[in-house]
Amino acid sequence: MSKKSCTKENSFYARYIKRILDIVCAMLVLICFWWLYIICAVVIVADSGFPVVYSQKRSGKNGKAFVIYKFRTMVKNADKIGPSSTSTGDSRITKCGKWLRKTSLDEIPQIINILKGDMSFVGFRPDVVHEGETYENIKYLLRPGVVGFAQVNGRSSIGKDEKIYWEEKYSYEVSFFTDVKIIIQAVGVVLKGSGTN
Repeated sequence: MSKKSCTKENSFYARYIKRILDIVCAMLVLICFWWLYIICAVVIVADSGFPVVYSQKRSGKNGKAFVIYKFRTMVKNADKIGPSSTSTGDSRITKCGKWLRKTSLDEIPQIINILKGDMSFVGFRPDVVHEGETYENIKYLLRPGVVGFAQVNGRSSIGKDEKIYWEEKYSYEVSFFTDVKIIIQAVGVVLKGSGTN
């Protein structure tokens, strides 16, 4: 039996219910927390000016590229003066950016990605697009997410192999209860402020 045959991307929940819940919850977040977006934008501008939002091409479901949105946490043109990923103590991260990352508020513009259908609330974290990538990993059978197993089991502090393990694990266990469990755990991780760069 192949690894793919054991995944749950074709379950009723994964194909239909998950998307409906994503849209409804994303709309509720926008309606209830519009003021938080404004506060974050004002703080970013006061700290390091414009732009407020950072966009980057990422790999989504079936390897399809999409543009992800985040509040800018690094200096302008950071991708031109350093690597695409950050590490502990990265000097490109702004003072405001450290706070946004610690609280994960830098991720909230991805509500737009969820409404567009690029992402889900729960799934693998989308990688930066790389030429020559085959996208054969089973995680690409599902939409990427704002949070996932890897984010509640070490976040940025885990290695590449462990990250892949957690991302693949979700493909086998995707369900309503799994998603609720991950979201609850993610809230705990954010409140503790652990595993951030």
